[in-house]
Amino acid sequence: MKKRDLLTPIGITLGFMMIAMAIVTSAGITGVVAFVDVASILIVVGGLFGSLMINFKGDEMKMFFGVMKEAFSKTDQKLPDLIRLFVRLSERARREGILALENELEEVEDPFIKKGILLAVDGLEPEVINDIMNAEIIAMEERHAKGRSVVEKAGEYAPSWGMIGTLIGLILMLGNLQDPSTLGPNMAIALITTLYGTVLANLVFLPMASKLENKTGEEVFIRQIIIEGVIGVQSGQNPRVLEEKLSAFLSGDAKVKEEAEDKIAEESLEGNPNEA
Repeated sequence: MKKRDLLTPIGITLGFMMIAMAIVTSAGITGVVAFVDVASILIVVGGLFGSLMINFKGDEMKMFFGVMKEAFSKTDQKLPDLIRLFVRLSERARREGILALENELEEVEDPFIKKGILLAVDGLEPEVINDIMNAEIIAMEERHAKGRSVVEKAGEYAPSWGMIGTLIGLILMLGNLQDPSTLGPNMAIALITTLYGTVLANLVFLPMASKLENKTGEEVFIRQIIIEGVIGVQSGQNPRVLEEKLSAFLSGDAKVKEEAEDKIAEESLEGNPNEA
């Protein structure tokens, strides 16, 4: 299940706020107007999307805003809960047989876990299950990389178009050298496009691309755990052994937290024997 990731909008907002505060501190409220130039915005944004349209196909361009949206969400997949799920599946498979796991599918939301369980129920060999599910991981990585490349290219092109806007401004400025009073203001406007391009690249596009890459890495990591869990259930591993095996993927803090939760659960059962 996906949830909103507030760190991305907070980070972008914080970055723009710090820039705005620096401008206000140095130039005052009225000085903010000097940093707003419509022509510069048109050059950077228009040139940027023109380059992207040349670089990518239509269906790839359609992914741009969808991929950007992914940076504002996160997958709420907790590893301790995932481990408990596979321990429960393992216990039921050993008690009632592997075919009984079909009844568990209604309670499972993750389609990757569902697929793994179905493959196990179908009686496929562990090596075959591993190959099929790893092939899906590879395909997922390729899809993510393809979508992420549009954002990465936007981060590469934005500063270049900022520089192009600056060159255009300098050319216009040099063409009006007969009026020295215009040199300072024209030079400032010429540099604004570089500012726009650099800020877009380093505060929006490149950080988002990096975050998307990290999310892909986390998703691959979780799916590798799922594969280990499915194969453990299919091969009839002892639930305690499977739990120890999957717990190896947890960080130190997560292991301590899980052990504490298990201890509380055991004490609760001891205090209420009718629930056991």
